[in-house]
Amino acid sequence: MAIFSPQNATLAQDGSRSGSHRAPSPDPSIGELVGEISDDLTQLVRGEIELAKAELKQEATRAGKAGGMLAGSGYAGHLVLLMGSLAAIFGLAHIMDLAWAALIVTGIWAVAGGALFVMGRTRMRAVRVKPERTAETLKEDARWARTRTH
Repeated sequence: MAIFSPQNATLAQDGSRSGSHRAPSPDPSIGELVGEISDDLTQLVRGEIELAKAELKQEATRAGKAGGMLAGSGYAGHLVLLMGSLAAIFGLAHIMDLAWAALIVTGIWAVAGGALFVMGRTRMRAVRVKPERTAETLKEDARWARTRTH
């Protein structure tokens, strides 16, 4: 571990000071232990933050895709209801009354739109907002820290 102090610093060729490295002692000082714990904690926190970022990005992507499916189903349903319904109604009007033809076609498109909505809602519910892996590793870290202190 490098210990820097004005007494053990040497001047480098460019005039800057550089700390000397002491050989590790068999019994590290409290300062060294605190420094090591601080470094370990910093690395742990940074790792957990990176894991949380990755998980949230993945879940946001899934949520965006599910939302896009819901929006797409709404837009497609609107166009289909307008254009396809008119064609089907006028086609059925050749074999039955126009009002019955319109009611049948509307019922068919209602079922199709409902099915798309249910599929999109199911996928949206599968999106996890809580970063599960990060929460699990934090629990593991806490258990590890408890066993190290006892």
